[in-house]
Amino acid sequence: MTNNDKHTGMANAIRFLSIDAIQKANSGHPGLPMGAADVATVLFSKFMKFDPNTPDWPDRDRFVLSAGHGSMLLYSLLYLLGYEDIDIKQIRNFRQLGSKTAGHPEYGHAAGIETTTGPLGQGIANAVGMAMAERKLADEFGGDIVDHHTYCLVGDGCLMEGISQEAIALAGHLKLNKLIVLWDDNRISIDGPISITDSTDQIARFDASNWKTISIDGHDPEEISSALEEAKLSDKPVMIACRTTIGFGSPNKSGTASVHGAPLGSDEIALTRKALGWKSKPFNIPSEILDDWRITGLRSSQKRKEWEKRFDNTDPEIKGEFQRRMRGDLPTKLETAITEYKRQLAEEKPKKASRQSSQMALEVINGIVDETIGGSADLTGSNNTKTSQTQSITPDDFSGRYIHWGVREHAMAAAMNGMALHGGLIPYSGGFMIFSDYCRTPIRLAAMMGIRVIHVLTHDSIGLGEDGPTHQPVEQLASLRAIPNLLVMRPADTMETAECWQLALESHTSPTAIALSRQALGAVRTEFEAQNRCACGAYELSPASDNAQVSLFASGSEIEIALEAQAGLEKDGIATRVVSIPCFELFQAQSNRYQSNVIGETKVNIAIEAGIRQGWDHFIGSDGIFIGMSSFGGSAPAKDLYDHFGINSQATIEAAKARLK
Repeated sequence: MTNNDKHTGMANAIRFLSIDAIQKANSGHPGLPMGAADVATVLFSKFMKFDPNTPDWPDRDRFVLSAGHGSMLLYSLLYLLGYEDIDIKQIRNFRQLGSKTAGHPEYGHAAGIETTTGPLGQGIANAVGMAMAERKLADEFGGDIVDHHTYCLVGDGCLMEGISQEAIALAGHLKLNKLIVLWDDNRISIDGPISITDSTDQIARFDASNWKTISIDGHDPEEISSALEEAKLSDKPVMIACRTTIGFGSPNKSGTASVHGAPLGSDEIALTRKALGWKSKPFNIPSEILDDWRITGLRSSQKRKEWEKRFDNTDPEIKGEFQRRMRGDLPTKLETAITEYKRQLAEEKPKKASRQSSQMALEVINGIVDETIGGSADLTGSNNTKTSQTQSITPDDFSGRYIHWGVREHAMAAAMNGMALHGGLIPYSGGFMIFSDYCRTPIRLAAMMGIRVIHVLTHDSIGLGEDGPTHQPVEQLASLRAIPNLLVMRPADTMETAECWQLALESHTSPTAIALSRQALGAVRTEFEAQNRCACGAYELSPASDNAQVSLFASGSEIEIALEAQAGLEKDGIATRVVSIPCFELFQAQSNRYQSNVIGETKVNIAIEAGIRQGWDHFIGSDGIFIGMSSFGGSAPAKDLYDHFGINSQATIEAAKARLK
């Protein structure tokens, strides 16, 4: 058997596993796996560094299938290479309930799936984040421990999405030369030829973004191999344009939109088998071809053993630190440092905007947790995400711990996902809360994957004032709270902010969004308590003087209003309690008994938040009173806006008294 025959057999194994699984499911996208099989075969058989028997090897190369609709390409590879999680049963159960082979690759379902992709463009930005993490950790721990590449397969749709430009511009600027993007240039989308929607010269676009570009025939194994060899020598990130035929091998459907997102059908499958000389029945791989793939799976085991030997001989302190960080464990000193910091806050009782309180907490955290890596979308001075320990990362110096993301919120959030998935770093970033809408898809995917990324979202209400309704979040808090497994925290003062940061860092399986004010907030927690009261999501901040008639529920900057209203009502003989609710999600995770005790049974329940009502009925009931927003904001000083929209203590007092009549 010649090398070309061997390659063809291995590539066809990918094609027919994909064809047959999609046909059995009567659902899926066969075109990409059929067209990109040659590229994937060369990449995994000759270049990728990985070990199916030790799939979490820290120094493995990462492969991201940004064009996640072509998921059967990845699942076929994992089965053929011998990854334990994907056996032939999983291939047969493609897209079925409970299978590991979901319609789009899902992180955590099986080893070898490095990230969840499907929404186009997310994967390429994840890959940029992974390459950034590799570069940062290599700078810190050295090339003997960290020295690997990130490969990303993209389609035309990925490159049409705006996030791709944000991601490639940043990667080119940072000279991420261990990032190699393989473009499946098949010139077909669901609606038909790419020419009906796009005329972009992608090569020129990447060239302009400071990438090296190479154009090849994506079905010629020698050209593919030569391009990858050249790419690995580059001092820039590399995009290889692989000209392919979508649905390669299908006599009647190849090169057309009909093969993009639907099964071939039994008749066309029979013709394709004949055209490619594939005589095996569905889901059967000839033993010699399967052997070739399984041997390929073992190709890097020696490199992994050599790495382990080098690692074992590493200085014990460095070795221990690297292992801790890759496990995701926090330094043991952090809890004590936070406790002492809270003791200091109880004494000083600072009045600060919670964005400033966040920076104060980060100053403590970043001095102990070396793996935090901060940043901002061109709003560093507003977000307050930079501390004395976080020098700026530059294209030629990755020793810092702060990333200037530029005005690229979407790519920033997705690249943070990639950094967290890579391991060894805890990324946090800053942006205005209103622009969390730009970050929504990667935030949602982070929640779906259950990874630790932290979004610092400042200017969280009409309290930002004069910038007006275009910049004032109204529905954003509720919108973020609607995302499952996302912790949305809105602290009321410096003490709560410190506690929220501690909880965010300890949250290994949920991302966190911390909503912070522009305006100064007085201290509402003035006594030291070692316990993290925010950990329960809600708690009684200020009890009533007697049996309470009114319960006031609030978060963040509106806690001050609640306390002022409490004082006014108590002065008039109306017993009133105040409940602080820094995190809905943590509260709803508590026992029913705890929740009932915190909510209480008062005659009047009032919620106060400078956002919309959605979500608050859990606390106040459908007949409760909501003091907040039901429209967009306005351009004026913050106090004027709060009074204009009736979000103040007087309105709260009047509403309570009216309900008690």
